[in-house]
Amino acid sequence: MSETNKLDNLKSLDEIIYPEIEPGIISKQMIDKAYLEDGKQGEAARLHQMEPVVYERIFVLRLEFKNILRIDHLWIMPNLTKLSLNCNKIEVIEHIDMLIALKELDLSFNYIERIENIEKLVNLEVLSLFNNHITHIQNLDTLEKLVILSLGNNKIKTTVGIERFRFLKDLRVLNLEGNPIAKETNFQMDLYVAAVLPGVKYYEYKTISEEMRHKGRERYYRELREIEANEEKEIIARAAKAKEEYDEKRLASSFVEYLNEHQLYESLWKGDEDGYALLKIGQPATDLAEEYDNDIYDVTQEIYKYGLQRYEERELEINEFKENLEEGQLQIQQMGQDVIEDFLRHKERIFERATAVLKALELRTLHGEDEESPESLELMEQFDKITMQFDDIINEVWQQLMSQELHLHESIEESTVNFQRRIQEMMAKFVEQVQTYFGQLRDIAIHFSENMTEVATHYINTKLALQDFEDVPPELLHCMEDREAILNLIAGMKDAHIQRIDEREDRLMVRSRDFIENMIDELNNDELERNRAKILEINSFLELMSDSLASLHTEIREAIMNEEA
Repeated sequence: MSETNKLDNLKSLDEIIYPEIEPGIISKQMIDKAYLEDGKQGEAARLHQMEPVVYERIFVLRLEFKNILRIDHLWIMPNLTKLSLNCNKIEVIEHIDMLIALKELDLSFNYIERIENIEKLVNLEVLSLFNNHITHIQNLDTLEKLVILSLGNNKIKTTVGIERFRFLKDLRVLNLEGNPIAKETNFQMDLYVAAVLPGVKYYEYKTISEEMRHKGRERYYRELREIEANEEKEIIARAAKAKEEYDEKRLASSFVEYLNEHQLYESLWKGDEDGYALLKIGQPATDLAEEYDNDIYDVTQEIYKYGLQRYEERELEINEFKENLEEGQLQIQQMGQDVIEDFLRHKERIFERATAVLKALELRTLHGEDEESPESLELMEQFDKITMQFDDIINEVWQQLMSQELHLHESIEESTVNFQRRIQEMMAKFVEQVQTYFGQLRDIAIHFSENMTEVATHYINTKLALQDFEDVPPELLHCMEDREAILNLIAGMKDAHIQRIDEREDRLMVRSRDFIENMIDELNNDELERNRAKILEINSFLELMSDSLASLHTEIREAIMNEEA
């Protein structure tokens, strides 16, 4: 049914849908009920009702016509890929930004006024906001995988924001029908869309022809030129920003950020006004400072280049480890799937035998035959043997699957320990070399202070001899009366500079150590969660299989009684 037809059928939405339901908030109980009543039929429905609700396994959720006023609790389903919340009373899009696996989102027929809080849903492919109260097109730029977008029947009065869809390279279907802007007599929305959105193939679910595009480009020529000019500027700006962000991330991961230019030298003088005053005493001091800057720069360049080199080596090691990890998991997963498929084939044959035995037993009981008769006892004994055989198979499968999982878990733990050792060795070599460079920086600072002592002493002696104090920096006037003061000032400058160098070295050391600890902690935590989830999955599956045989007797009895009736 099209959105327009839905709208025709729901004009009296408030009156016919929610006669006895109070507006409410999405709750855990509502999610459980919707999941357990998801439309399965027959045996599938019965087995589904028996399953425990494992929220990580919920991929599709439909909460339609529930009189929902506010969105909440969806965070418990991190793997949700399809969410239907249409035909409710939702006013604000909220509490869904953590559903990053979401591919389809239906919020049509609600009371939403603003597009918001969906920027992180970067895997979204289908989005319907049809029939809401939205006034502006906004906050959709990040949804780069979007294929179908419906904003029809809202309150959009301007084309502003439509041009942003040019950045959604996968967008193929767009609907803006029913908005005030689409109803203007001197404006043709279909031609405008055809002109400014060359990637869109369907508007209002009708194919955009080449003739429409040609007419649209002719009619909206000025608008298109302005859009293209602005787009070109933005593309350049985006590329520059992306490069800047990549470089920052790369430098941060290399621990050598703010060492690629003259940042360290500049930081040495921050807060050291007395020391900076020394640079005002004349050209010799200025020349010394320039040489000091160049010497610091040369060493920080060495640190910077070395850091990037070691970063690339670490990245190769990390990527290789993760690839091997994934390969091992896939291998064990396939082995486990083979065991389960083999088990299901056995289960099918066993259930055929069990069904035949139980059916014969129920027919004898239904026809009034004695349950203690030799024939009935023989049938019951056969079923007991089948049950024991099935239990044995389940135990064997459990042993196989758990053995595989234990092997995988131990292998991952061992691999992680070996990986940690290799990364620590690489980092130790990196730190050792970097400490050598920082030693050189300290030597440069000491050498600069010694040279500055000579220059400053000569300057003061000259000024005292000539009794010429007019151009002496105010910060240094007290040194004219106390020669020791200039030495103390230079010593303070040296200590401040060395302290800054030490702080930058310590920062690099701490971050390199934290990097390893955080990465290994994350790997161990991820593996622990994976292992626990897998064990739960194995136990839940086999428990369900065991319960299915136990309930077979009741099902056959009900089936026979229905047939007899």
